Amino acid sequence: MEPLLRWPLYAVLVGALLLAQCPAIYAAASASTVLEIEKASNDSLLWGPYRPNLYFGVRPRIPKSLMTGLLWARVEDYQSVQHNFRHTCEQHELDGYGWDEYDVRTGGRQTIHDPSNRLDLTTEFVKVPGGTHGGNWAVRIKGTPRADASPNLKTTVVWYASLEGLGSLEVVDDGEDTGFDGDVKLKGQTMELGDFDITITEGSGEHPPPGHPSYDEQPLDRTFVHSFQLPEDALWQTKRGRSEAILFAHLKTQIEALLAKYGEDNPPPPAQVYTISNEVAKGNLHMVQKVFEGAFEFDILYSSASAPEPVTSEDLTTRIKTVTKSFSSRFSEIFTPNAPFIKERYDEFSKSLFSNLIGGIGYFYGDSRVDRSYASEYEEDNEGFWEEAAEARGRNVAEFEGPSELFTSIPSRPFFPRGFLWDEGFHLLPVLDWDADLTLDIIKSWFNLMDEDGWIGREQILGAEARSKVPQEFQVQYPHYANPPTLFMVLTGLIDKLEALASAKPSDQKIIPSGSYTSILSSREASLQYLRDLYPLLMRQYRWFRKTQAGDIKSYDREAFSTKEGYRWRGRTPQHILTSGLDDYPRAQPPHPGELHVDLISWVGMMTRSLKRIAIILGYADDVAEISGYEEAIIRNIDDLHWDDKEKTYCDATIDDYEESVHVCHKGYISIFPFLTGLLPPDSPRLGEILDLIHDPDELWSDYGLRSLSKSDELYGTEENYWRGPIWMNMNYLAVNQLLVLAQAKGPHQKRARKIYTELRENLVDTVYESWKETGFAWEQYNPETGKGQRTQHFTGWTSLVVKIMAMPDLGSQTRDKDEL
Repeated sequence: MEPLLRWPLYAVLVGALLLAQCPAIYAAASASTVLEIEKASNDSLLWGPYRPNLYFGVRPRIPKSLMTGLLWARVEDYQSVQHNFRHTCEQHELDGYGWDEYDVRTGGRQTIHDPSNRLDLTTEFVKVPGGTHGGNWAVRIKGTPRADASPNLKTTVVWYASLEGLGSLEVVDDGEDTGFDGDVKLKGQTMELGDFDITITEGSGEHPPPGHPSYDEQPLDRTFVHSFQLPEDALWQTKRGRSEAILFAHLKTQIEALLAKYGEDNPPPPAQVYTISNEVAKGNLHMVQKVFEGAFEFDILYSSASAPEPVTSEDLTTRIKTVTKSFSSRFSEIFTPNAPFIKERYDEFSKSLFSNLIGGIGYFYGDSRVDRSYASEYEEDNEGFWEEAAEARGRNVAEFEGPSELFTSIPSRPFFPRGFLWDEGFHLLPVLDWDADLTLDIIKSWFNLMDEDGWIGREQILGAEARSKVPQEFQVQYPHYANPPTLFMVLTGLIDKLEALASAKPSDQKIIPSGSYTSILSSREASLQYLRDLYPLLMRQYRWFRKTQAGDIKSYDREAFSTKEGYRWRGRTPQHILTSGLDDYPRAQPPHPGELHVDLISWVGMMTRSLKRIAIILGYADDVAEISGYEEAIIRNIDDLHWDDKEKTYCDATIDDYEESVHVCHKGYISIFPFLTGLLPPDSPRLGEILDLIHDPDELWSDYGLRSLSKSDELYGTEENYWRGPIWMNMNYLAVNQLLVLAQAKGPHQKRARKIYTELRENLVDTVYESWKETGFAWEQYNPETGKGQRTQHFTGWTSLVVKIMAMPDLGSQTRDKDEL
């Protein structure tokens, strides 16, 4: 046995012996503690803007329940209105939008800059705890004309509430035929929410004056309410979707009636034309419309009957000040930036990125499409397997499964408004620092999706609304497809925090004990019970991973320490390995069933080490011994199977025309994966060449971050050019994090690692910051030649890791010019 394993095993055996003395009592008490914590946490997490695909929409974490949303448009001409209604987040539609400051438990402020509608909109959302149904919430909606707007800018605003499932939702008063003068009130009831009221206040602001006979029938200083009774599957189509889209279909009937009455020679003005009829009735969808001239403001107040008292506009005014002040204070403690990022200009930037990361958390519920045919072609064992697999996919019919629910942080509100498995692990790394309980809640939500074999779909497209944003050919999930197991990185971070607390030493990642943010983390008993409950699922996925993604070592007489520890991504085509996350990164051509992928064995190695640490802390001695054996074999095989002495780098392996195993070396992220995943010790003989590759401007190094593919590779920047050169923040975060580890550990590469770490850290932050300053957005990737953001905008998922990078220690202050910035 390796010496480094002796002490952990001893500790495991002692711990197991102590636990064996009273396991039933201890487990029962621990489980009870976790349940109490989770209940308290759920109360503060029940409500939120959990429809991140909308510019603003509130719902609870409850299937088939109350859903709300906001729409608006400039109504100054007849042509542009239908194109300028805002509701769902879309790319290249706005100058910028997002949360300036936001905490998922308390609320925050979002600003939206809408040039086409010549309006800046603010949504200020707060939650008020109390009662047994998640408390109250409120939002203030404020509109301010932009500098280029006309003095009497006319804006129509529609807020709606819909109810799926059992329960009731109705308007309290029918109002007058001409609309409501004053506040509009709704009341509702469901089993999960109990009784509740919603008040839409009259608000403040001017309204378009009379100027046409139609004004007498619908004065624009009134609020209009229209009730609909719709099939549940149509409720989400409030704006976009099919031809029967609810709002536009209704507006069409109104426009036709007005034109029929007044004719094309004397039409009502646009602000009058684009109004809903005031018709209150029983229904499951109620739209509330206001029309303003100039600046405006009104509130939405949700009050639970079980709360001590209703929420008021005065409460909202007071609470939003408290919420933003509290956020700023807590943010500065947890994500304190270190030099050279201590200038005030970085403050708004870092708060925005992190706020939009957690502001992108959503709750999703619905069915999904899965192909469980388990066709033999999906084993991908024959040469030309990708053609056979494609034929099988065309032949097999995917079934609908579920419904399922998922609480997740999405990569991008306009383009990827759903859960992605490998993205989630990166998202949760900064969230773990901010709110450990929230992080563990999201992890549990993902593992609750696991099937009996251990598979979790890599992309969660739950329900019709989610599917509406995904081309049909990408909707089906396959139970033999894997995805990088990044959630294990987050669990490793949890173990780091638990060990730091246990040893009473300051953690590298700050822990700020604060109510429900760290309730589980602050209780070792609760933390261990959480891990005990999760552990069988972790082990099940680990075994599924090793089985379904296994590579073939024996058939090709490969020389390796282990005949089992080699891995191959399934789902391969000549152009892509989408399952790897690195889509179009160059691989062996043509694909071969004998391939072995160095990134995949590295992920499995990381997964193995994480699982071993969990088994150690839980006292599972037998599992520690078993997993330690896998770990050693994986570490040895990474070198035996993937190191290329000639190229001096790690490479994929394939089988040539002579049935011999050969390396395929496209230098880039793949080449440094054993380093990125923390599998190389500070004295590894491979580190010198890896640092050479990282820091060479003709290879991976650029002034803006590490390129995904070497500049010297013949495929650099070709075809889709997705992972063939552009800079990705998730991989760069792994690189700078491992460089920090190397720079702080004694060894032959410490000094050099310190220099590279310092330069890369500054380059990454400057790249994201400069592009954000110029465009108002974080981006999916960055151009390696210019540093400009590109591809998907408002990509506040893993690009937000730059906040953690800013908080990393400054190791270059002695040599940096103090006046440089």
